[in-house]
Amino acid sequence: MSQIVEEIRALKEQKDAVILAHYYVNDEVQELADYIGDSYYLAKLATEVTQKTIVFCGVSFMGESAKILNPEKTVLMPDAAADCPMAHMADVDKIKKVKEEYEDVAVVCYVNSTAELKAHSDVCVTSSNALKIVRALPNKRIYFIPDENLGRYIASKVPEKEFIFNDGFCHVHTSISLENVKKAKEAKPEAKVLVHPECKLEILKEADYIGSTSGIIDYATASDAKEFIICTEMGVLYELQQKNPDKKFYSVGHRQYCPNMKKISPEKVRNVLMTGENEVVLEETMRVRAKEPLVRMLQLAR
Repeated sequence: MSQIVEEIRALKEQKDAVILAHYYVNDEVQELADYIGDSYYLAKLATEVTQKTIVFCGVSFMGESAKILNPEKTVLMPDAAADCPMAHMADVDKIKKVKEEYEDVAVVCYVNSTAELKAHSDVCVTSSNALKIVRALPNKRIYFIPDENLGRYIASKVPEKEFIFNDGFCHVHTSISLENVKKAKEAKPEAKVLVHPECKLEILKEADYIGSTSGIIDYATASDAKEFIICTEMGVLYELQQKNPDKKFYSVGHRQYCPNMKKISPEKVRNVLMTGENEVVLEETMRVRAKEPLVRMLQLAR
């Protein structure tokens, strides 16, 4: 393993590259990354790094977002097949139909979406800034795509706006069941329950804290509690344990596991640095259109 890390280090120097990794990738990939974060942090960071090549250890929509915001940079994906099913779970024809039907509607697009969906949206959001951005929009109606669970959570916090929901979901978060959460709470009654808003509303009602991946990490780190039940993808345990070696973290008793995120390995990181394969390429008109809602997100989230 250490030999691969050394090779990656040398290749980074040679290629003027930086490695960004999402919290859900394997521990050994997070370990060799220059920066680790959630979607919002990494999208923002991609606009600030000085290196001319970005190796994005995550799924395809993340690499697309980095390329949309940085057309002059080379963005490489360690595994071209690492995709997010939810990113495709909205329909351009339905977006057009909703816009025709309601005049005062903002299409609010979760950043976990394809470049094409972003290109047909008014603003992008992440789980950490969605509430702030939706509140800041002048529109009375919100068409929230692609994730229904996050949309319903935001709607519960902004009763003054009318929401149109989309039939999309994250399979990892949706599969966390109320029965399993209750069993975990019975087994660990002292533990705080930390929940990602991509979970169903019935799970959110059991939470001591609801927030993005980075929000969950910050909450656990600041908390006086010593035990936590984590309702999100288990890749987050790496950072939680790094920051809190004296605390205990538990799953809710089933595989909170994203197979796409886990496709990324140190070997694949080294290989794309060597070969330049799996470069993210976007058609320019699409890129420009998809950039507007991302830039608007970064401005409104400030």
